[in-house]
Amino acid sequence: MANRTGGTGSTGDEGGTGGAGAAPAGQPKGRDHRWQALGVCLVAGFMTLLDVSIVNVALPSIRDGLGMSESGLQWVLSGYALTFGLALVPSGRLGDARSRRAVFIAGLALFTATSVLAGAAQSEGWLIGARLAQGAAGGILVPQVSGFIQQLFQGAERGRAFGLLGATIGVSTAVGPLLGGLLIQAFGTAEGWRWVFYVNLPIGLVALPLAYRLLPPPPPRATGRGRRGGDFDPVGILLLGAGTVLLLLPFVQREQWPGAAKWLLLPLAAALLAAFAGWEHHYARRREPLVSMSLFRARSYGLGTLLSLVYFAGFTAIFFIFTLYLQNGLHYSALAAGLSITPFALGSGAAAAVGGRVVHRYGRPLVAAGLVLVVLGLAVAGGVVHLWSGPHLGWLTAAPLLLAGVGSGLVIAPNQALTLGDVPVARAGSAGGVLQTAQRIGSAAGIAAVGSVFFTRLAGHPDDWAGAFQLGLAVAIGFVLLALATALADVLAGGTGGRPPRTATGEGARRPADARADEEH
Repeated sequence: MANRTGGTGSTGDEGGTGGAGAAPAGQPKGRDHRWQALGVCLVAGFMTLLDVSIVNVALPSIRDGLGMSESGLQWVLSGYALTFGLALVPSGRLGDARSRRAVFIAGLALFTATSVLAGAAQSEGWLIGARLAQGAAGGILVPQVSGFIQQLFQGAERGRAFGLLGATIGVSTAVGPLLGGLLIQAFGTAEGWRWVFYVNLPIGLVALPLAYRLLPPPPPRATGRGRRGGDFDPVGILLLGAGTVLLLLPFVQREQWPGAAKWLLLPLAAALLAAFAGWEHHYARRREPLVSMSLFRARSYGLGTLLSLVYFAGFTAIFFIFTLYLQNGLHYSALAAGLSITPFALGSGAAAAVGGRVVHRYGRPLVAAGLVLVVLGLAVAGGVVHLWSGPHLGWLTAAPLLLAGVGSGLVIAPNQALTLGDVPVARAGSAGGVLQTAQRIGSAAGIAAVGSVFFTRLAGHPDDWAGAFQLGLAVAIGFVLLALATALADVLAGGTGGRPPRTATGEGARRPADARADEEH
């Protein structure tokens, strides 16, 4: 059986697609460090995704500590998401073409350094600049994680690995407010916000040498100058970057740019992204493009990416408005607000690990079942808020949020495994970058839409925090229902019900998509 990650693979990438149990290239024979390598990837990925949500509860402390303006606070949040999304696809392609390990280590080192820079900020401009750089570093690092999972694992093992990644995504998003609250409680409101960033320093210092030791290096041929995969498509990068920025800006600047004129950027963004797709199709005739449009010929990839976009629009917006409701409406402390969201994180983490193990058996119907649970849990939580908005609301919403978290764990990890299941290893980084860019765009759009409804209600009824939360939650549930419709469309369109293809030899056989990628190289 061929080595999965060594130089004997045939995908024209850092690794082949050999059978289960093979050790990574560069590791001693007989020793399997794949799961330890995955652990390093997940720890680093946890850091970057945690910084999307952990800052929410620190904003009052940051405002008081640095005298930040409302516009500055918005950029502390949104600037990170903007540069994060901007870096995902080019860095994923760079890892595919050159060395995932080198790009991962560079991103991890930059993320650690910029976290320290953010924690040491002495002015508004300093902190915003550090957050922009930190977001770009996260965008460099994260696509390598899904790329390494594609490279290191096959079949049911790949599903389990994506299950752990899904647990990491769900827990990092939901546990951020709790950890932020704990740090501010421990270090005080005046300086506690700095430790929201400093906490990444010891993690990064431990993870860097482990990444160098455990992650597989590229085989010698991956750096050959004549290899088509080494081209980097600068026109594609410019078109995608400009289109992504114009698409995200109206959402991240929704509070700073009043009026409807900002939404005129969206048609321009659509035109640039259409031009990008056309250019990639043209470029692929001669060289390896930044993003191969052939990826979207696979129904599982196209619908899975769309599902991620609309689900993240609802998923991340929930924590945004719930935290505001608890802290500003019910006067919860940052720690108490974080604890109230913890049941969702616990359910999501546990269910994601299970979902990754069984996704190869149930396929897309498992994702649809998870979405039903999310809708039910959120609807019950909304009903609880309608009936009771007293001081013990966090306890009363624990059970429905736990149910919604279990459902979310059955969505994120299995959907990622199914979406990337037919992607050739040679394109794993760029394909994962596109998927994660869709998640970032969905998050930005969802927070804008849900937040707009939430704040509009408050503007007309300043004391009706419960009503504002319920209206915002209804919009978030609407996004989840769109994701459910997408999952059902995938199930109904395919004879396999959305299951990953099962090969004759189980886990070791090559998929047709891998063979096509080799022919194109």
